Amino acid sequence: MTSAQQPVPARPTSRDVARAAGVSQATVSLVLGEKWPGRVSETTAQRVRDAAAEIGYRPNLAARSLRLGRTRTALLVVPALTNEFFARVYAGAAALAAEHDFGVVLYPSPDGTGPARDPFASARAALDGVIASSMAADALGALHGADLPLVMLDSDPSDTGPAAHVNLDIADGMRQVTDHLLRLGHRRFLHLASAVDTWTFAVRAEALHEALGAAGDATVRTVRAPLDVGAGRAVAEQALSAGGGRPTAIVCDDDVLAAGACKAARRLGLRVPDELSVTGFDDLALATALEPELTTVRLPAERVGQRGMEALLAVLDGRPVERGGLPVRLVVRGSTAPPPAART
Repeated sequence: MTSAQQPVPARPTSRDVARAAGVSQATVSLVLGEKWPGRVSETTAQRVRDAAAEIGYRPNLAARSLRLGRTRTALLVVPALTNEFFARVYAGAAALAAEHDFGVVLYPSPDGTGPARDPFASARAALDGVIASSMAADALGALHGADLPLVMLDSDPSDTGPAAHVNLDIADGMRQVTDHLLRLGHRRFLHLASAVDTWTFAVRAEALHEALGAAGDATVRTVRAPLDVGAGRAVAEQALSAGGGRPTAIVCDDDVLAAGACKAARRLGLRVPDELSVTGFDDLALATALEPELTTVRLPAERVGQRGMEALLAVLDGRPVERGGLPVRLVVRGSTAPPPAART
């Protein structure tokens, strides 16, 4: 018999797993379907998992989906992937989803933060749920009426529409930035804010103004720019060239805007941080590509994706969703220093 005529080995079944583990098929279904806690002992569950691994058993996800009425697929809606933060969010969501035999379809809004075309002709039939960034919320219009569980990332927690929210402690991140600059001696600030009108940027502005207001003797001027290095440079350069007291620190809503602010400073002959301190937000790879390296707030993007997927799985299973914002951390690098007056 030629190799082409060799019979194809039969695919292991749950019955084979049950026989190898010495348990019933029902027990195998409970264990491999993650429904065993409280019904099967940990020892038995491990024996089933070991038997499945040993004989090379893989569940028939298509058949199981038909039984459960699920496709085991989630849609992740994010802005266009020009910002690595959202690529890392996807990586975190996909890694957690894979542990639960789920797939994640990435749908970047083609116009960045604007409306998007319907990603599926029938979202109800193609998906089990949606995870979406607030920065791409307009892209969700095509899914209205699909009656799908929705988990929102970095969005207003008072909105009762979504099934769950996953947020970062954005306000604390901005407070950490402000406290750092105030301790260095800065009192004249420029806020280079994102022109995108979303909850996350509104929270940054509110936290900044509250912290500076509490300082008593600090002033701040706000200018807005699209999330683009060139736009940030142009707006920052114009603001720094305006009359009145020049700011000694620029607080930026994003590392991309901070890169633009650093370019504006160079064009005007201002040394960072000797004459002007600059801070960012996100801690993208860009932050360490700049010279000097950028003081910024590190956001755990992968963990955001994981928590988003965890929340969706909890909603689908009827379990409570973990609450509380994810902590963020200020990373101090070379772009901040005391203002010139404090060093004389």
